[in-house]
Amino acid sequence: MSTTSEQLTLTESKLRQSWRLPALVIFLAVVWWLLYGQLQNIADWLTYTLIGLDPHSQLGESVNFFLYDVPKILLLLTGMIFLISILHSFFGPEQARALLGGKRQGVGNVIAATLGGLTPFCSCSAVPLFIGFVKSGVPLGVTFSFLITAPVVGEIAVVLLFGLFGWKIAALYVASGMIIGILGGMLIGRLKLERYVEDFVWQIEVGSQEGIVYKPNWDDRIRNAAASTKDIVGRIWLFVVIGIGIGAGIHGYVPEDYLVDILGSGSWWAVPAGVLLGVPLYSNAAGIIPVVHALIGKGAAMGTALAFMMSVVALSLPEMMILKRVLKTRLIVIFISIVAIAIIFTGYLFNLVLG
Repeated sequence: MSTTSEQLTLTESKLRQSWRLPALVIFLAVVWWLLYGQLQNIADWLTYTLIGLDPHSQLGESVNFFLYDVPKILLLLTGMIFLISILHSFFGPEQARALLGGKRQGVGNVIAATLGGLTPFCSCSAVPLFIGFVKSGVPLGVTFSFLITAPVVGEIAVVLLFGLFGWKIAALYVASGMIIGILGGMLIGRLKLERYVEDFVWQIEVGSQEGIVYKPNWDDRIRNAAASTKDIVGRIWLFVVIGIGIGAGIHGYVPEDYLVDILGSGSWWAVPAGVLLGVPLYSNAAGIIPVVHALIGKGAAMGTALAFMMSVVALSLPEMMILKRVLKTRLIVIFISIVAIAIIFTGYLFNLVLG
């Protein structure tokens, strides 16, 4: 009897211990969700109440932008990497390759671009998923199809464009964004640029040793995911802060009238100039579409304004700063060049079709 009682006690103790980490993760996930939902209110309070800056001043806008976006991106980075690491413990590299790699050229790119269009992420927010895909063995070109499409196409962009410009403009924008993502990713894939990805990104935990298949329990999955998240976030958090700091400064101090003077000129060089101007800026679709609407109202051509918008959301400087930690400079330059050329071509096509 005593032996049976001891076994029951031991079993109950193991059950209690096995739920401690999952319960802690659930608790932290609730805290994460509540905190994420209050980031704008916290940033407003810090900027305008605690620091006392004027909401309508350039400095106030820049500081508010910085205090909102830094924790937002770091929270997304931490949450997404952790979640992807948990999923990765169930869903191995070969399965990821089978799903997104595609048996035919382009199939994986289409799937990834579609997934990008369904995820409401800005360019910086899409980077954690990009890293997770690469670590899971998804082909590099396929991951770039996701990285290009995710910030450009999304339900917010579609709804706002439809409301301001009608369904034809919204449909053209979505179609062009998807095509740029698919073709851009396919081209990067064909160039075989994997050697320009930093070595630590490729480091994938092995699930077997000496022919023995290792099946982790939930504690193991959580501990491994936490370690992976700590490692990746620890490597790139400073680049996030620096990149967003630069973006915040530009966000607050670049005057709208300056953009109108260039984009509204009607010259042949207005489209490439708009793309070049958009690269150092940083915003998501919801933030930049009202600016685009104002630019068009002041004389900018539709294609020029939309090319500027695509450049802002797909090629932001903060995104490049974050990617610099996981990609080598040559690959970033190739990525920017391919997407910029595609956006310029799209801008001219829009001006021709809609002019």
